[in-house]
Amino acid sequence: MPRQTAIDLTPPVEKAFLVAVDTGDDTGWSAEDSLTELANLATTAGADVVGAEWQNRRHVDPNWYVGKGKAEELGQAKSETGFNLLVADDELSPGQQKALESLLNVKVIDRSRLILDIFALHAQTHEGRLQVELAQLEYQLPRLTRLWTHLSRTQGGIGSRGPGESQLETDRRIIRTRIAKMKERVDQVRQQRQTAARGRDRRMVPTVGIVGYTNAGKSTLLNALVGSEVARAEDKLFATLDPTSRQVRLGDGQTAIVTDTVGFIHKLPHQLVDAFRATLEEVNRADVLIEVVDASDPHLREHRATVQTVLDELGAGDKPRLVTFNKADLVEAAARDGATPAPALAGSVLVSALTGYGLDTLRAEIAALLASLWVDVDVRVPYAAGELLARVRERGTVDLDYGERDVRVHGRAAPGLAGELTAVADRWRLSLDADSGNGTGRTRD
Repeated sequence: MPRQTAIDLTPPVEKAFLVAVDTGDDTGWSAEDSLTELANLATTAGADVVGAEWQNRRHVDPNWYVGKGKAEELGQAKSETGFNLLVADDELSPGQQKALESLLNVKVIDRSRLILDIFALHAQTHEGRLQVELAQLEYQLPRLTRLWTHLSRTQGGIGSRGPGESQLETDRRIIRTRIAKMKERVDQVRQQRQTAARGRDRRMVPTVGIVGYTNAGKSTLLNALVGSEVARAEDKLFATLDPTSRQVRLGDGQTAIVTDTVGFIHKLPHQLVDAFRATLEEVNRADVLIEVVDASDPHLREHRATVQTVLDELGAGDKPRLVTFNKADLVEAAARDGATPAPALAGSVLVSALTGYGLDTLRAEIAALLASLWVDVDVRVPYAAGELLARVRERGTVDLDYGERDVRVHGRAAPGLAGELTAVADRWRLSLDADSGNGTGRTRD
């Protein structure tokens, strides 16, 4: 019997060549720096990066992205490297994409399409896949001209002759219908998140959102704060897409719900911000933010500027924030064993989520930041409000003076708890006034 040979169904690794235009408009980022990040993105997507070039121009070429001469030089680079995938560092118009593909006879994609592909690769949950598909559809819609120009008009037979509908129009209509359905499903996700958030609000548990540049160590930090492996943490760009929320102990009996969110990146496609808005609304709902910064990255200032831009777009740019410089073990010898206490300086903490350095300081600073949002309270509530008093003792700094019929609560508490105390106190006062008006003679201490 002849020996059968196993068939390898693994798709061949694509050889990617990267290209960028440096117009000088991107403060803090040179084309070379941006291409380094683009190479990491391409590697994360599974490509083999075989070369890169950039060009200094006042503006990108409207027809070729790079200049016509540089585009022709890419043909020589193709002969030398054998690349079959060209990746542009900026979003390409359909015309630019088609021109480069026709000239080089290779697949051409841009930075946005590459990031969308990575998101599709890493989306694990139903919610994540929904949001990625919506972003992909919105990206594809204006590019259908390039995708479908080879198709002729839809032709009918007897009884269906006429101008008909072009295949392009048909597919646009199909994608628009699909986009509308996907938006409905993403809205359902948003409503489910809002319901869960209202449940947390009723329990008056403070919430903390972890934000930062991709691969800054957000998931590793959440795992370290919780003390177990609850969030996927890898040394890859966009390893985590789906938010993870866990209860974290902050000390002195305080707890908070801490949520890890999707990482941000330079030139983040607007389709992703829109599609992931349901997930990113966790940032808006948080009482405070932990901004995780890779302390070892030479572009940390540019990374922070990118994070600020996205937070501003989400309406959370002014939210109270604690800056946490992570990966201290890469820049500070004392952080490598985690035994040395870490100082807190001007609203920031230096930590190593890997070794545990600075985590106790971070917990204390989170608790202090949450406490700074508290308000003064001085009210009287009835003994019947025992469950509320228990929560106030647990999540506030208050003194309780027990009287004959009620309890005086004075100190500081979270705004939500303070509001609940005030409402109960007002109802209690009205009850006492009513009893006094009825001649019952009830008095207060």
